[in-house]
Amino acid sequence: MAKILIVDDEQDIVELISYNLEKEGFTTIKAYDGGDVLKIVKTQKPDLIILDLMLPHMNGLDICRAIRRDFETASLPIIMLTAKADEVDKIIGLEIGADDYITKPFSVKELVARVRSIFRRIQEGNKQATQETLELNGLAINYISCVVHVNGRAVNLSPTELKLLFFLSRNPGRVYSRDQILDHVWGDGTFITDRAVDVHVRRLRSQIEKDMEEPRYILTVRGFGYKFAEVK
Repeated sequence: MAKILIVDDEQDIVELISYNLEKEGFTTIKAYDGGDVLKIVKTQKPDLIILDLMLPHMNGLDICRAIRRDFETASLPIIMLTAKADEVDKIIGLEIGADDYITKPFSVKELVARVRSIFRRIQEGNKQATQETLELNGLAINYISCVVHVNGRAVNLSPTELKLLFFLSRNPGRVYSRDQILDHVWGDGTFITDRAVDVHVRRLRSQIEKDMEEPRYILTVRGFGYKFAEVK
């Protein structure tokens, strides 16, 4: 079963989360000081982190940035847990790579559900990465031949549009900021603005969506970025 690192300077919260996760079959690691987290991640290799924002010695945002910069831990799922409910804090947390964000006071059942949702998404993403094809609501993608059909009609996409579609569709349900999409699709050495992502998303939608105002495949997450519809 998955190993989860819980980081919060309030011991009662750590114990509450740990108890409920272990009751669901997860293994937990506990930490109360931000300064210990990176070492624990390296030595104990958790599968997911529940990370408080306000911590002694190193705050959650800096920890998240450090984890995302390290190649070995860059894909480690992180749920931000914090008393700050401000929308700006949420956006900052997501933009630096948090997978989800939940504010205190919180429902333990909701937190456990979000943990399970992240692991389901990871499993689905791993499955998608090994698949040669994907079909969803009339959209058919062949990752080997680089052929895309919509309702049986072949769609002629540019190389960039194809890379964008491949990247998002191999990670269904995961929200990406424009900067993250730029890094993955164009590369972090490319000197173009993040609005180029919007332009290419519109072009891609014009080719694969029946109604660009009500897209079914490439979905907008307002104020943040884009995601591909979850494959059920």
